[in-house]
Amino acid sequence: MMALEPSPARDFLAGLGAHLPRPRAILLVSAHHDAAYQGGGVTVTASPAPPTIHDFGGFPDALFAMRYPAPGDPVLASRVVEMLASCGLTVTADPERGFDHGAWVPLSLIYPRADIPVVQLSIHSSASSEFHYALGQALAPLRDDGVLIAGSGSITHNLRAYFTTRPPIDAPAPAWVSDFTDWVADRMKTGAVDDVLHAVERAPHGADNHPTPDHLLPLFVAMGAGDTPLKARRLHASSTYAVLAIDVYAFD
Repeated sequence: MMALEPSPARDFLAGLGAHLPRPRAILLVSAHHDAAYQGGGVTVTASPAPPTIHDFGGFPDALFAMRYPAPGDPVLASRVVEMLASCGLTVTADPERGFDHGAWVPLSLIYPRADIPVVQLSIHSSASSEFHYALGQALAPLRDDGVLIAGSGSITHNLRAYFTTRPPIDAPAPAWVSDFTDWVADRMKTGAVDDVLHAVERAPHGADNHPTPDHLLPLFVAMGAGDTPLKARRLHASSTYAVLAIDVYAFD
């Protein structure tokens, strides 16, 4: 509902694009594009005109009417395939898949004109945190060519907790949520990559905040694409519906 309802995270993303250098293209890793259900390896979108996917149900009609008509970039997709294959990683180009809501919702706020080419890379939820970090490391040279490498997930994501209580959008985060996000922020600040990669096991209430790993995995790709040692900046921190925390990090 971020695309429709006012919230601190929505307001932040709506203003973020004005503070970023305009990229030549965007490579976006979405928690909602999971190649674990398609066999081994990861997939990358290769359509020149990716459709907008409404991969959800039970939401207002206005959300289903939204489109994000950004062009794709088949040349960039081919380069992603080559770069990952050269590192021994399995990747497949998908010429038909479009943008899921993990991509088009934030992008419609950050770059509402939809005039920057976008390629979407999947996660693989059966693979390790280290695998996703390695994806980012392999793709890091794209930054030198003006490609923005971005991850779209959520720093906490327990939908069962939300549906059990259905708190209002502006309800404060409980301690079991804020303890986790604060722990991650502290490890980011000190460059403790291994701790962040294993936050579900090591952080307070890790498994409560992430019953499944999918919404953390895009973060690990973005971390890997940053400089070594890790230089993380926490640009935004807020929670929606109490239990769904949204932090935004930049990796220089």
